[in-house]
Amino acid sequence: MLVDIRKQDVDPVFCLGDLVGYGPRPNEVVETLRESNIPTIMGNYDDGVGFESCDCGCAYLTEEDKENGQRSIDWSTKMTTSMNKEFLRGLLSKIKVEYKGFKFLFVHGSPRKINEYLYEDRPEGSLRRILEPFEIDVLLCGHTHKPYHRIIDGVQIINDGSVGKPKDGDPRACYALINVEDEVSVEFRRVWYPVEKVTQEIIEAGIPAAFARELRTGGR
Repeated sequence: MLVDIRKQDVDPVFCLGDLVGYGPRPNEVVETLRESNIPTIMGNYDDGVGFESCDCGCAYLTEEDKENGQRSIDWSTKMTTSMNKEFLRGLLSKIKVEYKGFKFLFVHGSPRKINEYLYEDRPEGSLRRILEPFEIDVLLCGHTHKPYHRIIDGVQIINDGSVGKPKDGDPRACYALINVEDEVSVEFRRVWYPVEKVTQEIIEAGIPAAFARELRTGGR
């Protein structure tokens, strides 16, 4: 995906977190971000693994999902090196940037909590209360693994989707390409990667097979 980003000749680039969890290569992902010097937000999994709390703060609908999630964070905590955990602990909870006259706020879940889900169908009144304390033009968030773009009282909310664990039915990696000129616009780019190879690595690593199936189906 970073290859596709470089082809777009964009600057700056931000990562909204969850470098670890669910996937078979936590150290490789962390080290790639470290070497690229991309400003990165702390995700709830980064927090759980970095501080070894054995808790990602996720919301699960079933006991099976909860058990699989626990196995995932336990495995990720065990496999992530001490140096990479130190890097995860040092990530910021939010980043605020002013660019070409627009004020951007980058978070993982919401401006209030690292693990709060801002779904696309969240009522306007609720989103308005969340945005009210912040003087911003654009909120960039993740955590739901579902890309979307909404505008509430002139404030744009952009969810960048997910690179490695989609939940919108599209198995490709997804990121948001933001164009800033006289106004702010967004394009959601999709990038194919060797899904079958990664699913095989998940199974061989002993990570719950449900995560391999979700990669193939895009989380549906």
